[in-house]
Parts: sequence; C-alpha cells; structure tokens
Amino acid sequence: MKDFDSIPTLMADLGKRAKAASADLACASAERKHAALIAAADAVWENRADIIEANKKDLEFGREKGLNPAMMDRLMLDEDRIQGMVDGLRTVADQADPVGEVLTEWDMPSGLNIQRVRTPLGVIGVIYESRPNVTADAGALCLKSGNAVILRGGSESFHSSGAIHACLVEGLKAANLPEDAIQLVPTRDRAAVQELLTLTDYVDVIVPRGGKGLVGLVQREARVPVFAHLEGIVHIYIDKSADPQKTLDVVLNAKTRRTGICGAAECLLIHQDVAETLGRDVISALLAAGVEVHAEGALAMDGTVSATNDDWGKEFLDSIIAAKPVADIDAAIAHIRQYGSNHTDCIMTEDAGAAARFFERLDSAILMHNASTQFADGGEFGMGAEIGIATGKMHARGPVGAAQLTSFKYLVRGNGTTRS
Repeated sequence: MKDFDSIPTLMADLGKRAKAASADLACASAERKHAALIAAADAVWENRADIIEANKKDLEFGREKGLNPAMMDRLMLDEDRIQGMVDGLRTVADQADPVGEVLTEWDMPSGLNIQRVRTPLGVIGVIYESRPNVTADAGALCLKSGNAVILRGGSESFHSSGAIHACLVEGLKAANLPEDAIQLVPTRDRAAVQELLTLTDYVDVIVPRGGKGLVGLVQREARVPVFAHLEGIVHIYIDKSADPQKTLDVVLNAKTRRTGICGAAECLLIHQDVAETLGRDVISALLAAGVEVHAEGALAMDGTVSATNDDWGKEFLDSIIAAKPVADIDAAIAHIRQYGSNHTDCIMTEDAGAAARFFERLDSAILMHNASTQFADGGEFGMGAEIGIATGKMHARGPVGAAQLTSFKYLVRGNGTTRS
C-alpha cells in the first residue's frame, strides 16, 4: 500500500478528476455504458483467481483485526460470490438506461411544451465497510446512471476492492469512457474519509453503507448531502393467524441464511395467543439451527437466554435474535415504531386485514408480508444491484439502484413564445 504525503491533496485530485469525468459520462450513450459494464463483467470473471488471492490477504487482515464470523462472512469472496458480482454487472448493463428518460410531459395554454427528464446527480462518494462486492455494485450503478464515483472501501477489504476496481477500469477503457469515472481511494488512511465528506466543490452526494458507527460519523461530519443507509433492525411479527409452516420457513431463512447482512431478522414479536404454541415451535427451530435466542415471557424456555432491555433495537449481525410476546398487532406496531430503524419489517399472517394494517401503520422503507426479510436487496428487487438501502425520506428510499441515483431537469420548448 502506497503512502501519500498529503491526503487533502490526494482527495482534491480525485475530486477534480471525477468532476471532469462526470461531464463526459453524463452525455455518454447508453450503448457505451452497456459495453463498459459487459467488459467489466468479463474482466471480473477472467481475473477471478487474482481477486480470490487478493481476498485471502484481506481475510488474513480481518482475522488479525479480530473480526467476528459474520463480518468475516461479509468479507469473504469465492467463485460463487464472484459469479454473483458478474451476474449483477450484466443485469445492470441490460437494464434500460435511466438518463434522459421522460418522467412526465405536458403542454401549457401559453404554448410551452414541458418535459421532466432524468439526469445524473454528478459525482457520488460511496463509503462502505467489509463487503468488497459493493465495489462492483456501486461502480456499476453509478456508471449506468451517468455519475462519476469515488469509492472508499473498508480497510479490511482493501486488496479485494482494488482487484475488482481494476476490472471496472478495464471496462471503461474498452468502451472508451474516462477511466476517472470510477475511482477507488488508494489508501486505508481514515483521513481520506474526512476529506471526502467535505469535498463540496466536487462531490454531489455521499452514500454510506455500513454499521451505525460509520453512518453516524458520515451524518455528523459531512458537508455534502447524504443518502443515509442506517442499520437494519429488522422485525418479524407473527400474528395469531400466521400459517405455521410458512412462518417456520420464513423465520429460519430470515435469520440464518446470512446473519451478517442488513436484511437479517433481529427481533421476533409473537402474538400472545400463539406464543406458547407456534411461538415456542419457532424458538425451538431457531435453537436447533444454532441461533442464540434472547427471549422473555412465554417464549423463555430451556436453551434460551433471558432478554434484557438492551436486546430491543439491537442489530446483532450474528446468529442471535431477540423474541418477545405482544398483546396484539398494535402492540407489535408500537414496538417497531419505538425500536426499529425504518429499514425492513415483516408480518406473518393469513389475515388480509392485519397485513393491510401493518403496511398502513408502519413507515419502514420496506414492508413485507409472508416473505423472508433477506429479500431486502436491490438485486432481488430486479435492480441488478444496489448501493444500499436508504432509510431516510429525502430523494431515495429503500434499495438504491441506478434510477435512484438520478435527479431531473425540466426541458421547456416554445416557438418564439413570450409571457404577457
């Protein structure tokens, strides 16, 4: 890893180059962007052995750093996960180009024709932890939406991110697009993050993707607008009319498929009428799957741990879940409003009225009915990939794909039209 004498100078240079590249990229044809992404996908697959070798260095760094198993899982790359990156790049490539899309059009009595059309944001700074595949996802989505991007991966994924970034640059070269359209901060120095957050002359928006600590830092220190991606304090409410088999399948998948992702279930709320029947069956199944269950009331049983107040509103990102009985759906809604993070929440029920009430009364970015919360993912939403799940309410919300990385402008046409 190269040392840099002046981090402010380094970051200003990245910003200046990104700004220049964004002007070219904003008017690049859909065909050239498609070609760049396909070439990048090919390069990732062709260089998969090098990427895996680079990832081994990161895994060793992670072990020395004492990362927990869930974080190590986030960090690890193998051929299947690299194939997933390749598939994501190709899916994004094949999507309709959002830039220039006419969102709406109308004529005025004055004779003006007015169109509102999608336009790139400009330069996007993406700051992320652990997961090196974000390098490919973020680079692809920013390119597709006509934005230049400055990527700052986590220190633990430094080598993997570098190897993936090199493949994205190959794609840009192949399509004759500016190489500076996708840049990776070439240092682990944390001062680079502070500088990126204040590059108001060059960067139009910051997207943080990581834990509460990272997002909090970005929100406190940024002078550039932020798309917040807060922690995933994901709840599943099991209603009294829940189907037992569906519930067992969904809860086990939502908790155990991958415990370290933001869509993993962290808290079970179970209607008191089924707490001692279906509720205890669910707890038993989780225990049998090796999950540590922090339970209270009728859900406490042999093998569980007594829940404490600290368990509510906690993102475990591990094979741990909190569970409690609630009086009814309104009590579940009240609990989620108090302890949730407006990320993803789910109801298990066969009662259409209960599902409608859950959807109506909660304001999480993603609400689910009888489906695993592990589907909280841009790829699973048909976006090919995502930069993150935005939990705020300004501009972008939920999975942030290419279309969410655009703004709009008005195109107004007249024929010598004047205002009286």
